[in-house]
Amino acid sequence: MDLAGLVNNILEATTNIDAGRKGFATRGMAEEGRLSYEKGISEALAVFKESQTTSDPQTLILAEYTFLTQELEFCHETDKNTRNSLTKAIQSFDDAFLALKSVDESCYKISDNIFPHNSDYRVGGFPKDSFHVALGSHKTRIKNMLRTPGVDHIEKSLLEQRLSNLSTAQGGYVEKQKKALS
Repeated sequence: MDLAGLVNNILEATTNIDAGRKGFATRGMAEEGRLSYEKGISEALAVFKESQTTSDPQTLILAEYTFLTQELEFCHETDKNTRNSLTKAIQSFDDAFLALKSVDESCYKISDNIFPHNSDYRVGGFPKDSFHVALGSHKTRIKNMLRTPGVDHIEKSLLEQRLSNLSTAQGGYVEKQKKALS
């Protein structure tokens, strides 16, 4: 999968979603807003489904990271709670990218000795590093959004796909940890 194309497609999708949401709130623009919103959701869903077929943790978290940064970009400056949540998610994904880079280095073996062996600090028997922490936190965030009353059913399908992608990314990362620690 072309990563630049993935990023561009997510940028376009989030722009359409945002324009659609703003159209809903503008008198006389509800129909145009709905069309833009549905187009954006459909585009994003297609990109997330395509990225999941790679099973590549890098591709999967890049898609999510891009989506989050765009949500933050479009978030109204007075919406402090959402801005704080998105900022924390982005920061945790920054750490996840570092862990993803580290797992491919020979020195990663040391992580098995520095992370506790208690199951609270392990995922599938492997160290629960910043990659797992970021994905775990973000899964919780998405599950909370799925439980929010009034979320449109097409947006729920996108949230479910994003949640599924995080599980796929985590599985791919565990495989990288297994390889690095064997």
